Parts: sequence; structure tokens; C-alpha cells
Amino acid sequence: MAIELPDDLIELERSAWTEIQAGTLTLETAAAVQARVTVVAAELGENRYDVEQALKRAVRHPEPEPA
Repeated sequence: MAIELPDDLIELERSAWTEIQAGTLTLETAAAVQARVTVVAAELGENRYDVEQALKRAVRHPEPEPA
């Protein structure tokens, strides 16, 4: 079963990933992502680790768009 990730969490992770790639990741950005992952995991009744892994896959390794 795929975990449904809220748009705001995806946007937070995109910001963090952009900062990581630029070498400018701040503690504030990282903490914001982790805090939101924890809240989303609790809301969905999912393991926080599983939510984080689904998030990283969605942002860092997205599925190609169907043709």
C-alpha cells in the first residue's frame, strides 16, 4: 500500500533536497521536515521511518510521468 503524502510535506522535502544539493541545508529546514514527518506519520497511523522513506522516494526518485 502506498502512503499518501500531503502536498505541504512534499514541498518541505523538495526545499530540503534543493538545499542538500546546493550544500546549504539549514538545521531549521531539516527540523521542519522531521517534525512534519512525525506529525503525518501519527495522523496516518504509519511508522515514521516508512513515511520518511516514501517521502524521499517521491522527491528524490519520482516515478516517470506516463506517456
